[in-house]
Amino acid sequence: MAFLLSGCSNLPGMKMFDDFGRQIGGLFISEEKIEIDEEELEALKALDPIPLVWKSSLGDSEVAVFSLAYNDGALYAADEDGQLVSFDSASGEQLWRNNTKQKFSGGVGVGDGMVLVGSFKGEVFAYNESGHQLWKAKVSSEVLSPPQADSGMVVVRTVDARIFGLDAIDGSRKWVYQGATPSLTVRSAAGATISQVAGAVFAGFAGGKMAAMSLFNGNVGWEAAVSQPRGVTELERMTDVTSLPVIDDQIVCAVAYQGRVACFEISNGVQLWTRESSSNAGLAMDNDYIYVSEEDGVVAAYDKRSGAGMWKQSRLGSKNLTAPLVSGHYIVVGDDQGFVSLLRNYDGVVLARAATDGSPILTTPQSMPDGFAVQTFKGGIYTFSNKF
Repeated sequence: MAFLLSGCSNLPGMKMFDDFGRQIGGLFISEEKIEIDEEELEALKALDPIPLVWKSSLGDSEVAVFSLAYNDGALYAADEDGQLVSFDSASGEQLWRNNTKQKFSGGVGVGDGMVLVGSFKGEVFAYNESGHQLWKAKVSSEVLSPPQADSGMVVVRTVDARIFGLDAIDGSRKWVYQGATPSLTVRSAAGATISQVAGAVFAGFAGGKMAAMSLFNGNVGWEAAVSQPRGVTELERMTDVTSLPVIDDQIVCAVAYQGRVACFEISNGVQLWTRESSSNAGLAMDNDYIYVSEEDGVVAAYDKRSGAGMWKQSRLGSKNLTAPLVSGHYIVVGDDQGFVSLLRNYDGVVLARAATDGSPILTTPQSMPDGFAVQTFKGGIYTFSNKF
């Protein structure tokens, strides 16, 4: 089990640990040793290395989990001690560093010329692309996910399942949406996905629900069930959407833990297809397939239009994967051992692999021109090329 359960203190016998003996940003990596067969390990060691372009580092984390953000030739990174840094994405040269003295809990997000991070105190900070603070806004509770900005609005998700729409000019509150909060939920760093074309925000919630709301006023356009609770006990019935929905101009897809992966029409929420699946990590989309990082270290590909299963890859050396990233003709996943794997998109064959600093990679790799970047739990920043 690779996450924290909220509201489960009265459940006897539940023990969850991480490799460092502490909570990881609301997520837990089990200390149980997963046996990987020797043949699998030898095959992974024999793979070509993914070309490393450059690396750097920030401070390590006690609790928070951070995502990198790319925009217009710059890669932005933050750490728990309030460091906010901009790198030249091609060379790794540090463009600027702002020691904000804040206690960041989630980030980094970019959009509308801003760099956005959240804090444990329920604060949202907006900086310009030179690192100067523009404004600070207060929301209801800690911010674990990267705030997003588009079309003059900043969208922020808080740990109490609220989504806030803030004015991008000054951070003033425009609207708020309250999601479902069952007694037992997965504490996750899932945020919200903005569709500029639809002028909408999409987010998944506890109980397997997904909602589409207006970017500009928060009005709900539709709600749909990605998955329905099943089983007798609270644990068995838990089926939360703990990752970002993925979208194109016509469809939106999401996946639930102990549930299903499902796709819907973006305009009205009509379900197109659904398949049995379980993921607390997330999914990705390209023109043809939906890719899901499922339980037990499996990456699965489903036909985008019909939901037909296309391939599954389970020999990746870890049982805890990040959400996948589509990078050119490849699928990229990180894992809790600090490795990054590159899969061929049409059949899932593992083509290359690279090590980082050995600490978990917990967030989706960040796409960049001709490659991608990851940030580890120890604060390592690694950029790789997908040209080899």
